[in-house]
Amino acid sequence: MTAIRGARERARAEVTAAIKEEARRQLADQGAAKLSLRAVARELGMVSSALYRYYPSRDELLTALIVDAYDAIGAAAEAALAATRGDDAPVARWTAVCRAARSWALAHPHEYALIYGSPVPGYSAPEATNAPAARIALTLVAVARDAHAGGALRVPEAAELPEGVRADVAALADVLEAELPAEALAALVAAWAQLFGLISFELFGHFHGVVAARDEFFAHTAAALGRQAGLR
Repeated sequence: MTAIRGARERARAEVTAAIKEEARRQLADQGAAKLSLRAVARELGMVSSALYRYYPSRDELLTALIVDAYDAIGAAAEAALAATRGDDAPVARWTAVCRAARSWALAHPHEYALIYGSPVPGYSAPEATNAPAARIALTLVAVARDAHAGGALRVPEAAELPEGVRADVAALADVLEAELPAEALAALVAAWAQLFGLISFELFGHFHGVVAARDEFFAHTAAALGRQAGLR
């Protein structure tokens, strides 16, 4: 029975992988809004009812693709941080994480667009996407936390945080277990948002005719964002 169960699990994993691969192909060809379970089934030579046993709805398939994308870019960021040394300059460690995120995005533009592009009409992401989405943010927080512990994080000099922002940052600090000053965490959130704005501008063509030295510009700007967040 164990052998039979193992064979069934392997077969299910293979079919699931094939469904996702075809769905990603459709994302590249037509975009997430036009993703269709029937079309996926047709291309795989499956009847729709058989595919529904794996993904009962388009939204569940979209969620699986979104989770995979968040996990993939998060894993790339984590691997980049792990490859640095603890005594490396905090800005260098930050930049390594940022470059890993950019590299993944350039290699997987349609999956990046799925998670950081325009919302898919009619789709609402469930809580299952929250933890995978947080992986890259937690990696950046880890850089700041290590810098703070080593005395290499300067709390950004800024005007007093508005009451609402301070409340948001306090709640975020609890969720991320980030033992950082409120001003530093607020600056970190701003830098995180600007990082993905930078990646999106490049990926979606907004630098055309403006920035030619893309690699150098990205490395320079990512480092500036790290310093903006207080990293020395």
